[in-house]
Amino acid sequence: MSGRVHAGLTIVAVVFTTYLVAGALVWTGPVEQPIVFIAALATYLATTWLCIFWDAAPRTRPVASGTGSGDDDEDLLRRGGELPLWACVLALAAAAVVPAATWYAVAETARLEPFATWSLGGIGALLTIVMVRRRVIVAWAGLVLLAISSAAWIGVVGALTLGLVGAVVWVVAAQLLMALVDRAAVDTAELTGIQRRSSEWLASQDGRRRERRVRVQQALEVAGPVLIRTIETDGLLSETEREQARLAEGTLRDELRGPRLLDESVRARLHEARRRGSIVTVLDEGGLDDASGDALDAIRADLARALEGAASDRIYIRTSPHESVAVTVVGRSLEGGDPDADEVVDLWHEISHPGDDAR
Repeated sequence: MSGRVHAGLTIVAVVFTTYLVAGALVWTGPVEQPIVFIAALATYLATTWLCIFWDAAPRTRPVASGTGSGDDDEDLLRRGGELPLWACVLALAAAAVVPAATWYAVAETARLEPFATWSLGGIGALLTIVMVRRRVIVAWAGLVLLAISSAAWIGVVGALTLGLVGAVVWVVAAQLLMALVDRAAVDTAELTGIQRRSSEWLASQDGRRRERRVRVQQALEVAGPVLIRTIETDGLLSETEREQARLAEGTLRDELRGPRLLDESVRARLHEARRRGSIVTVLDEGGLDDASGDALDAIRADLARALEGAASDRIYIRTSPHESVAVTVVGRSLEGGDPDADEVVDLWHEISHPGDDAR
């Protein structure tokens, strides 16, 4: 519950229990043991206020989202702090001793007077507080003790007509109220989790839309002039224009397949390699999703150095899911330039994640 509601309920509990004690001081009949009577009032008031104030700050506990999304994340649900065990023992002792001490202190003829039966409502209020402090069994055990004590001192009928039923009703109402509050809190936590995941999904979709717009703009910038020229000439391109189309196609493939590996320096090295006649393949197969901006800059700089002057017939650049290797660069060429010969590896370079020593 919120801080304002918690503070408001605390004030109400303090005022109400103080009112009950004040009403018990209005003696309308003989009190044979006033010291015992006053001690019972003081014990009740001290016990009640301890149960109200001791360690009463709301706690957080994990609650499963329950949305059926399959996510493992959990939300934190705030709820009132449980009453300490020693305070529970003190509350049970008060439920057993205070009513008995009150009726012992007054004359037998005054035991049915309102000032003598205050303990039925007072202990009922105490056990209601115990119930609100998440000690269900203790609250019901206290009611049993109160029922036994009151029945022994003023009879079953007197106990039922002078406040025991009201005490039971208060405790039952508190238990139902806390169950409803907990259910509402769980529902709120679930709805909050759904809203958060929806916001994250919308943000990711918005990011993907922006990325697609950027990719489309880049594609138009790279391939637009070539496509316009192709349409104008009805596909009859010169050798120079065909070469430009081949370079534009390779650039587009790079932007689509490995955008996280690219910066201006890497793009320039790839363009130079293709101009030298190399067939370059760039693939981002994962492994860089968690890399920071500085780490990506270091990887790209290393990649640009590895590609500088590379003259292999085929160059393969792939990211790696390996824990230490970020990117692998492999170059293959025909042995001796013979078209009938097998390809040999003439370039091998591994780029490790920044901070790793392995190469």
